Amino acid sequence: MTILVTGGRGHVGRSVTRKLLAAGETVRVGTSDPADTSLSRDTEVVELDLSRPGTLSAALRGVQKVFLYADPSTVDQQIEAMELAGVDHVTLLSTRSLTFRDADTNPIARLHVAVERALGQSRLPWTFLRAGTFATNTLQWARPIRADNTVRAPYPLSHAAAVHEDDIADVATLTLTQRGHAGAAYVMSGPESNTQREQVTLLGKAIGREIEFEEIEPETYRQTLSRWGGGREEVINQLLTYLVTWNERPVPVVDALLQLTGRPGRPYAQWAVDHADDFR
Repeated sequence: MTILVTGGRGHVGRSVTRKLLAAGETVRVGTSDPADTSLSRDTEVVELDLSRPGTLSAALRGVQKVFLYADPSTVDQQIEAMELAGVDHVTLLSTRSLTFRDADTNPIARLHVAVERALGQSRLPWTFLRAGTFATNTLQWARPIRADNTVRAPYPLSHAAAVHEDDIADVATLTLTQRGHAGAAYVMSGPESNTQREQVTLLGKAIGREIEFEEIEPETYRQTLSRWGGGREEVINQLLTYLVTWNERPVPVVDALLQLTGRPGRPYAQWAVDHADDFR
């Protein structure tokens, strides 16, 4: 069985690839930069850009299952290509934002619901992984920590139940290699809710020195978020809204990994240790 992993250069895609290889599966990695030498040499690497559906058709030859990231711009063509290729399961990396009350006005939720809806109306068996805040989002702090040992952000007491990319990959691997997950939507968070200040403290412990947290105005923070939100104003507004919504308010934990395997998800403290070199 050959499994196509789209978004192969991303943190989640790389982890899914490693987990599938460890499970003994044949993996084809799709990426917009197939010349990237950091990708696993144990996989076939192919050019794949979902904004150009023709590259997906080529990447799907001989593929039975797909790990898919959400790109609604060409979703109808993506589904047509997967149906024509005879794909028998698609696991979509979606978002927990779909489960919140503001989903109708949330641009991140709208992006993913368009893909979920299209898959739900297709002939393809699917599983949705509705992941919450990625722990890797805090990599935005790596450069300032390396530069002057300071994180600058608003709302130091704003919470996130940040999910480790390896937990997402563990659940994705389960859905792609075992029966019984078609039609399921799994909501995922990290196993605990931490404030931004707590996250910075945990990063400091991981790298062996105390890191300063400098509280700044939300408008000043937009410059940082513009890089992580792709420069889209509505996405930047939503990221700031998350900080306000969860200020001094723990995020409810939904540990899908614990529910499915009996093993709890990896806490942010573990993620900090795993990524300590990024911050040194």
